[in-house]
Amino acid sequence: MMMFFSLSAFAVDDAVNTGRFNSIAIDGYDTVAYFTQNRAVEGDKAFKVKWRDAYWYFDNKENKALFEADPEKYAPQYGGWCAYAMADEGNTVRIDPDAFHIHENKLYLNYSKSVNEKWLKDKLTMIKDADYYYPIETNVKSFSKE
Repeated sequence: MMMFFSLSAFAVDDAVNTGRFNSIAIDGYDTVAYFTQNRAVEGDKAFKVKWRDAYWYFDNKENKALFEADPEKYAPQYGGWCAYAMADEGNTVRIDPDAFHIHENKLYLNYSKSVNEKWLKDKLTMIKDADYYYPIETNVKSFSKE
């Protein structure tokens, strides 16, 4: 195995919004349920998947299976960070799982319901701006390649 070291910034398109002291994606909510039930549903750690260095919880085995079959389809945009904040120069801000919107089969999460309302007023511009800033920049200290 070869090791490479760098202190430069790399774009990370697979960075996921996890808890500060854990690696649970989007506060443990079931990302598939947003699509199948059109609401925020807490996941159960009995139905979890590790994807992109984060644990994703699901409400049931069916949702877990759907995610495993096509995680890109169900994963929230911008790694699950607030879509409104991402549009504001790529800021990574926590989310309220109840503040969401699905547009063109993509899930967008926001910091709060009031922020979600602001985002919805100009969502096409917001999406364009957030797409510009994501993937986010992060300092990568090392990586390996076999």
